[in-house]
Order: sequence, then C-alpha cells, then structure tokens
Amino acid sequence: MDESGELSIGDVVAATGLGVHALRFFEREGLFPREIARTAGGRRVYTRADVEWLLLCNRFRASGMPLATLRAFVDLVRAGPGNEPERLALLREHESAVRARIAELDACLEIIQHKVATYESHVQAGTAASLWNP
Repeated sequence: MDESGELSIGDVVAATGLGVHALRFFEREGLFPREIARTAGGRRVYTRADVEWLLLCNRFRASGMPLATLRAFVDLVRAGPGNEPERLALLREHESAVRARIAELDACLEIIQHKVATYESHVQAGTAASLWNP
C-alpha cells in the first residue's frame, strides 16, 4: 500500500487470497459497487474498502450465494440509499438458504458420526470383516 492508501492488484491478492484472474472476473462481471480506478498507465488502483467488499463477497460465494443474487445485491448497493428493505430481503432469503443447507449438513453429519462409531466398535472388537460386504 502506498502513502495515499491506494492498493495495487498485488496488495489486494495478498489481502484477500484471490488470484489476479479472480479480481479481474469480479470487475468484468460488475461485482464491485464502484468502478475501480486506474492509474495513467492503466493499472488498477484499489482501496481498503474494495478489499473489505471482496472479503464480504467471498463469504457470500462460499456460503452458496449464486452470482445472480450477488449481482442483484451489488446493483442495490450501487444504487445508493433508499433500497435497504430490498437488500434486507435479499440477505434474509440467502440466510434462510444457508440455514437449510446447515440443517442438511447436520443430518449428514449425524449419519456419518453413527457410521464412525459403528466402525470403531467393530474394529476394536475385531469384527470389522462382517461390515457391509456385498
């Protein structure tokens, strides 16, 4: 980061863990709430706020938010104040989807834990050869 607080693409890669191609993808797809500034030489100039935005978007994507939903959220943010109820509705809908996915994963985990306990007891008892042998 330079004295003005401007970040190079390398700085942003280091701060977010995203690759250069991913950053360019975010920009190309219009997933920043503002246009990324460029130097006279054409190099992208990012801010700390851009890094925070990318970290938020990474969490949204990691939680399964579709690109179309992320784009809709970005469009609302870009439009400025006045659409907070729409943003909230979008976030609540995604939160609900994430909670449903967590519940599904919890059910899967419960079955896996049961299988682990079964296998552990059979391995310790020396009776594992009789487990699920088609």
